[in-house]
Amino acid sequence: MKFVDEAKIYVKAGHGGSGCVSFRREKFVPKGGPDGGDGGKGGDVIFRATESHHTLLDLKYKQHQIAKNGGHGSGNHRTGRSAGDLEVLVPVGTIIKNFETEEVLADLSEPEQTFIAARGGIGGKGNAHFTTSTHQTPRFAQEGMEGEEFTLKLELKLLADAGIIGFPNAGKSTFISRVSAAKPKIADYPFTTLTPHLGVVRYSDSKNFVIADIPGLISGAHDGSGMGIKFLKHIERTSVLLHIIDISTEPDTNAWSNFTAINKELEYYNPDLLKKPQIVALNKIDLPFVKENVKKEVALFKKKGIILHPFSAVTGEGMKEIINKIIKKLA
Repeated sequence: MKFVDEAKIYVKAGHGGSGCVSFRREKFVPKGGPDGGDGGKGGDVIFRATESHHTLLDLKYKQHQIAKNGGHGSGNHRTGRSAGDLEVLVPVGTIIKNFETEEVLADLSEPEQTFIAARGGIGGKGNAHFTTSTHQTPRFAQEGMEGEEFTLKLELKLLADAGIIGFPNAGKSTFISRVSAAKPKIADYPFTTLTPHLGVVRYSDSKNFVIADIPGLISGAHDGSGMGIKFLKHIERTSVLLHIIDISTEPDTNAWSNFTAINKELEYYNPDLLKKPQIVALNKIDLPFVKENVKKEVALFKKKGIILHPFSAVTGEGMKEIINKIIKKLA
């Protein structure tokens, strides 16, 4: 399934039906009087969050959501049929904004949460409503009110307890595949992960947490380098960040420079992300070069007041300690 986390759509509620101009026609009743019925209400456009959808792909290709109009009134005081509401299903975590002003109209962060994006027009009154003692044969009725219409911007922010950040090929996808049932693509070239992945980590019979793996960042991501920072919105809702570092690719690099480079990109995107607790982990300690430098890197981070957790996503060494750390932070 193609992952789509943004969509621009046009919503239009239904018009109210027109009232009817009618006069009673019955045998032996020469002056039956007006009996025009009212028009029915137009349908609303309603968004509903559902756990059965995980992407905005459907709305990317169906950008016009138009509800039906209400039925017209008819004689004998018959009211027109009210149109049914148009329900638009979106994933849990969808934010609905006014396309022009970027004003947030709704944040559907709970399953089955709904938002009326456009209200249908009220039906017009039939001529039976306009009879008075001085005007007993009104030959006019109201037209139905027009339904609301808007252009909206939808943004999906995944709901996860923990988010994994780091440079490309740091081992984020391997980590999530080891601790959950998620099956992201894993390869040895940069930007293997092109879209976010969610995994559920079960740590007891009745308890679990959701972890999100997002595409890797590089220095200058805020200027559009690499894949940019557009996927960082998916960790804005997380409670804990797991920062995975890899120093095996370049002999001159060190864990601290990687750590500061990624955090600078977070700051450029949203300074509030730096307030989230980070669990910093050094991956690939199964490789000789990394193993030789583990103590030095751990000592450097300790001087900075940060605990560095060495582990190997391939062998599983040290991963249990990281999971326990995440659980404690979430608690």
